[in-house]
Amino acid sequence: MSPLKSPTARRVAVIGGSRVPFARSDGPYATASNQEMLTAALDGLVERYGLHAPGAVGEFVAGAVLKHSRDFNLARETVLGSKLDPRTPAYDIQQACGTGLQAVIAAANKIALGQTEAAVAGGADTASDAPLGVNDRLRRILLEARRATSAGARLKALAKIRPGHLVPDIPRNAEPRTGLSMGEHAAVTARAWGIGREAQDELAAASHQRLAAAYERGFFEDLVVPFRGLERDQNLRPGSTVEKLAALKPVFGVDRPDPTMTAGNSTPLTDGAAVVLLASEEWAKARGLQPLAYLTAYETAAVDFVHGDVADGAPDGSPGGDGLLMAPAYAVPRMLERAGLGIEDFALFEIHEAFASQVLATLAAWEKRGLAPVDRARLNVAGSSLATGHPFAATGARIVATLAKLLAERGEPGRGLISVCAAGGQGVTAVLERE
Repeated sequence: MSPLKSPTARRVAVIGGSRVPFARSDGPYATASNQEMLTAALDGLVERYGLHAPGAVGEFVAGAVLKHSRDFNLARETVLGSKLDPRTPAYDIQQACGTGLQAVIAAANKIALGQTEAAVAGGADTASDAPLGVNDRLRRILLEARRATSAGARLKALAKIRPGHLVPDIPRNAEPRTGLSMGEHAAVTARAWGIGREAQDELAAASHQRLAAAYERGFFEDLVVPFRGLERDQNLRPGSTVEKLAALKPVFGVDRPDPTMTAGNSTPLTDGAAVVLLASEEWAKARGLQPLAYLTAYETAAVDFVHGDVADGAPDGSPGGDGLLMAPAYAVPRMLERAGLGIEDFALFEIHEAFASQVLATLAAWEKRGLAPVDRARLNVAGSSLATGHPFAATGARIVATLAKLLAERGEPGRGLISVCAAGGQGVTAVLERE
């Protein structure tokens, strides 16, 4: 039997994206499920690119960070409830805030290897409809009752239930290994890198102003589909200024002197969904679709934040000095070295704004590791997470679609760099390129 030949990697084109406007938690989408939001985003893509036909795309890859048990097959159920061919295979993926970008990478790999011609990738998250767990003591009693072999034994087990057992386990935005919230971890990193309040507020104000300008010029008309009465991201504050943000009180790191992180320079809990259409060049050409850009490189990394932030490690990259959200400080230099590129080779940069301090610390870390400074005029030019909000698993697809269109708008060759930090001390990064 002849051995299988190794396929030649093909270029992966980003055709376009679709998302619902992002909303603050417990707001307009308070009763919307992950599946409902993801279906709305997917249907927007199907309509825009005419993906109704049988077998229009090879598969759908998506995920969510906050998932109910009913979401165990989220991607597939979304397909079944959408306008996409119900025979389209689908599967879930999850890597905290890197989920959306990791879904894009997973789909791109299959296209590159010739295993499929086109795929849709993305994610959704609702902080409003977060799952509530059964109190663990109650869970153990209920399991004991289920295992009972007689009615008497079952009643004996159920008799152990007390009022305190009925209190549900509320999801916490905290790292299981440290007990610190993401914001508290970011505050440690901000202190370690000397990131000041004014610089954070400047970045946050710019994010809102740039997102507002992008909406005003119609940039999002083919990227955002109205949903539940929203046409724009609810968190957007067009009138944001450094002066207004300076009036806000710190909310993270307040146990230390001179805290700098406020609700204004941190992302709010958000609901939303986003997807992106990827394809081979042949698939796009056959349908008369012009690729916006090509996905040409990607890299992931992880850091030992448990022995970093908790110990207030140094910002020089030495053991014990890695913050929770600093994995892109390693992923990007590795990716650029492998690709033979430097910061100066990029026209645009998209750094997920979990916190303004985290963006600024990442930029400082890249420089400390030998990369050139990033031109701020090229950073998040259409706004980012501080203004749009951050539905965890949706952010990666939002960024890919936004950056691809920004590159296409330039009308000339250029590259864009994507950097996404994630819970668990992880980072997912990528390069988009347009000829």
